[in-house]
Amino acid sequence: MDAIELVPGNSLITKTPEEGRHLAIKMSRLIIKITQPDAAMREKLRPRYAEDAAMLISIGQTVAMEFATIAAANNYWRNTQ
Repeated sequence: MDAIELVPGNSLITKTPEEGRHLAIKMSRLIIKITQPDAAMREKLRPRYAEDAAMLISIGQTVAMEFATIAAANNYWRNTQ
Protein backbone atom coordinates (compact mmCIF):
# COMPACT_ATOMS: atom_id res chain seq x y z
CA MET A 1 0.00 0.00 0.00
CA ASP A 2 1.21 3.48 -0.83
CA ALA A 3 1.89 5.81 2.07
CA ILE A 4 -1.11 7.99 2.86
CA GLU A 5 -0.43 11.56 3.95
CA LEU A 6 -2.59 11.74 7.09
CA VAL A 7 -2.03 15.47 7.59
CA PRO A 8 -2.41 17.03 4.14
CA GLY A 9 0.48 19.37 3.46
CA ASN A 10 1.91 18.32 6.86
CA SER A 11 0.18 21.29 8.50
CA LEU A 12 -2.97 21.93 10.50
CA ILE A 13 -2.74 25.68 9.91
CA THR A 14 -5.62 27.13 7.89
CA LYS A 15 -6.59 30.71 7.07
CA THR A 16 -10.19 30.44 8.23
CA PRO A 17 -12.48 28.24 10.30
CA GLU A 18 -14.20 27.19 7.04
CA GLU A 19 -10.89 25.92 5.65
CA GLY A 20 -10.30 24.19 8.99
CA ARG A 21 -13.64 22.42 8.76
CA HIS A 22 -12.83 21.18 5.25
CA LEU A 23 -9.47 19.93 6.49
CA ALA A 24 -11.20 18.13 9.38
CA ILE A 25 -13.51 16.35 6.94
CA LYS A 26 -10.59 15.39 4.71
CA MET A 27 -8.61 14.06 7.66
CA SER A 28 -11.61 12.06 8.89
CA ARG A 29 -11.98 10.49 5.45
CA LEU A 30 -8.28 9.61 5.46
CA ILE A 31 -8.74 7.79 8.78
CA ILE A 32 -11.45 5.65 7.20
CA LYS A 33 -9.20 4.97 4.20
CA ILE A 34 -6.27 3.89 6.35
CA THR A 35 -8.52 1.78 8.59
CA GLN A 36 -10.20 0.07 5.61
CA PRO A 37 -7.77 0.30 2.68
CA ASP A 38 -9.93 -1.83 0.37
CA ALA A 39 -11.94 0.66 -1.74
CA ALA A 40 -14.41 -2.03 -2.83
CA MET A 41 -15.13 -2.92 0.79
CA ARG A 42 -15.65 0.76 1.70
CA GLU A 43 -18.16 1.04 -1.14
CA LYS A 44 -19.89 -2.15 0.01
CA LEU A 45 -20.20 -0.83 3.58
CA ARG A 46 -21.38 2.68 2.62
CA PRO A 47 -25.10 1.77 2.26
CA ARG A 48 -25.06 0.15 5.70
CA TYR A 49 -23.84 3.25 7.55
CA ALA A 50 -25.78 5.64 5.30
CA GLU A 51 -29.00 4.31 6.84
CA ASP A 52 -27.80 3.97 10.43
CA ALA A 53 -28.30 7.10 12.53
CA ALA A 54 -25.83 5.97 15.21
CA MET A 55 -23.09 5.45 12.62
CA LEU A 56 -23.78 8.84 11.03
CA ILE A 57 -23.57 10.50 14.45
CA SER A 58 -20.27 8.70 15.03
CA ILE A 59 -18.93 10.09 11.75
CA GLY A 60 -19.94 13.58 12.87
CA GLN A 61 -18.12 13.07 16.16
CA THR A 62 -14.95 12.02 14.32
CA VAL A 63 -15.05 15.19 12.21
CA ALA A 64 -15.70 17.28 15.33
CA MET A 65 -12.65 15.81 17.08
CA GLU A 66 -10.46 16.54 14.06
CA PHE A 67 -11.86 20.08 13.87
CA ALA A 68 -11.17 20.69 17.57
CA THR A 69 -7.53 19.70 17.01
CA ILE A 70 -7.25 21.97 13.96
CA ALA A 71 -8.94 24.86 15.79
CA ALA A 72 -6.53 24.54 18.70
CA ALA A 73 -3.56 24.46 16.32
CA ASN A 74 -4.86 27.70 14.79
CA ASN A 75 -5.38 29.32 18.20
CA TYR A 76 -9.07 29.39 17.27
CA TRP A 77 -8.24 31.81 14.44
CA ARG A 78 -7.87 34.73 16.89
CA ASN A 79 -4.56 35.83 15.40
CA THR A 80 -5.87 36.17 11.84
CA GLN A 81 -9.20 37.90 12.37
